[in-house]
Amino acid sequence: MLDRIAGFFRLIGRTIGRWARVFFAWAFWPFIAARGWYVQRTWMIRLPILGLIALLAVLYCYFIWQTQVWSNFNPSFVNEYRLSERKVPAGQELPSTDGAAAKTCQRSAIVDVAADLTDFNVNQNAWISSMLLYRLGFFGIDWDHTPFLDNKASFQRGVNQAVRRTSVELVDTLGRVRGTSGINNDLQKARGNLQFDEYSWYFGLDPFGPKTPTPSYYRSALDSLRKFNTDLAACNAIFDGRADNLIQFIDRIANDLGSTSDVLADRSQNHHRGWFDTRADDRFWFAYGQLYAYYAILAAAQSDFSQVIAERNLGAIFGATMRQFQAALKIQPAIISNGREDGWLMPSHLATMGFYILRVRSNLVEVRSVLDR
Repeated sequence: MLDRIAGFFRLIGRTIGRWARVFFAWAFWPFIAARGWYVQRTWMIRLPILGLIALLAVLYCYFIWQTQVWSNFNPSFVNEYRLSERKVPAGQELPSTDGAAAKTCQRSAIVDVAADLTDFNVNQNAWISSMLLYRLGFFGIDWDHTPFLDNKASFQRGVNQAVRRTSVELVDTLGRVRGTSGINNDLQKARGNLQFDEYSWYFGLDPFGPKTPTPSYYRSALDSLRKFNTDLAACNAIFDGRADNLIQFIDRIANDLGSTSDVLADRSQNHHRGWFDTRADDRFWFAYGQLYAYYAILAAAQSDFSQVIAERNLGAIFGATMRQFQAALKIQPAIISNGREDGWLMPSHLATMGFYILRVRSNLVEVRSVLDR
């Protein structure tokens, strides 16, 4: 019996070894063929090729480093703002201190968070989606269709999606008194720049000259957001903290999270290949990025709309919503698996993330219903 078992494992080993040799022969034959051509060339040809290979090696080392190192990643970074210490809603005049002649108003925590999230994406980290080697892909295959080096890019796009949504609401409702004031120019510029293509590099498929890369547009949006908050602090801008504006803001966030939940559900139900689903990781990390950003943005909204929340007695519900965000952000698996929900071997991380998103959305719907009474 033991001989049969040992023979079975030897057969498996030989089969795996044979397929491994076939794979490596397929993967490396272009390099082997190129070496044969290279050794027959003169040094006038060899040196430029060596320089190009060295440049590619440096670029790939930088690219891999940037995709694997997440600088200042902290799901609890909102605690650094000390929002609980703010006693005045956004846009309202602050009590004067030390006999100051010039009046000052409360900055918007939402705008601060949106600006800092953008800074996190493009200054504290490299914006992965528009890097040259990300655009080139893996031997022509989009990195999103591979199981590696795309998690950070997906996470950044999830964060950016939340900031984009927030910038739209800042322009349309929060940064103006509807019907009686015009659109704030700084917020308008920020919204336009944040809507820019996430993948643009210096050159693209368009043959008509160079382009401005994506991070430059997002940095311009960052400057516009901070300029708005500077004006708001000087009481030269408007933040309209009415209950109906908070209702609309929460509606938009709930709808955005609902769309992401549908994407996760579709992938989980129709492509459950466990650890071998190469698109599961980018779906998961995009959703994680949205939750990472919306957690901070909604915590900031609780501060900016503190008067409305106190009047409607929403503190407990908002606190429960924040705890749901915190629970979701604790899920950080090293390898994303998209297994069956009733599977016993491979977990279903997409279903788990979708479950937490729906719980967050349910709480937001409850907040909205209380506000709408």
